[in-house]
Amino acid sequence: MIEGKKVLTGVKPTGKPHLGNYFGAIKPAIEMGKTAKQHIMFIADYHAINAEKRVDVLNKEIKEIACIYLAAGLDPKKSIFYRQSDVPEIFEMTTILTAFTPKGFMNKAHAYKAAVDKNVAAGKPNDDGINMGLYTYPILMAADILSFDTDIVPVGKDQVQHVEIARDIAGAINAYYGKDVLVQPEAAFDDNIAVIPGTDGRKMSKSYGNVIPMFEDDKVLKKAVFSIKTDSKPVEEPKNPEEVLVYEIYKAFAPDDKVQEMAEGLKNGKLGYGHIKNMLLDAILEKTTKEREIYNYYMNHFDEVQAILDEGAVRARAIASRTLKRLKETVFGF
Repeated sequence: MIEGKKVLTGVKPTGKPHLGNYFGAIKPAIEMGKTAKQHIMFIADYHAINAEKRVDVLNKEIKEIACIYLAAGLDPKKSIFYRQSDVPEIFEMTTILTAFTPKGFMNKAHAYKAAVDKNVAAGKPNDDGINMGLYTYPILMAADILSFDTDIVPVGKDQVQHVEIARDIAGAINAYYGKDVLVQPEAAFDDNIAVIPGTDGRKMSKSYGNVIPMFEDDKVLKKAVFSIKTDSKPVEEPKNPEEVLVYEIYKAFAPDDKVQEMAEGLKNGKLGYGHIKNMLLDAILEKTTKEREIYNYYMNHFDEVQAILDEGAVRARAIASRTLKRLKETVFGF
């Protein structure tokens, strides 16, 4: 689907990713960079300030996410990798798009509605604590997308609406001026991307506090793995692997022969929960040790990462400035 297409992916800096993020977002984005006609990857720091305004935290999280994507294999020669705030054309584009966006689009945006619903449930005024950054989030996201003549935006199902809003805004502008001014993007999501369960069996999520961190030290990782929920069955009692949470997580990491080995050991009463947790820990370490080493290197040599982001911003601005020029010539006639 993405071969021969221009693909854009954004990531909001919200702390170190966990293993669910790694398999569900990070690796798929990096793989797209290898197959797309052009892959544009950005750190959405302007989106992040809606929720996080502490400069020390925000700065740390921006650095972490940049280092993590590079450590996981993002190739800045193939993917244009930049910080959103380093491309001012996006924000000029946002202002123009605002003039073509019905207020009703914002009223119906999922993030805004969820915030209102939370206030109502708590007995607070509808808009209590809701800033305009959150309210107009979809317009800035539309500018992120439309500034680069994006064909495909890979998103989770909860983000499809934002891509549809971007498409509708572009369509409204094209219809008003009677020509194709902006490319109308399409959302893409992969139902086959693994959803990794957390330590309590629910979807792995920071909000549930059930994550297995990827870029922490071995002790923290081991503590998380050994906190995975199990029952009290003894080693010798046969167990259905599909009912064992450790096994479900293990399938995402281990090669098929190792997965089969764990399954047979559980079925035949030869493996206990301590054994399989150690197997899972070993699999995670084998999968992530190199990437964690690269991550730590980049965090200690962030000047190298900054140079990559600066170069990415130059490349991004070259594209965005052409799109903005075309839009301004259409809107203002000069």
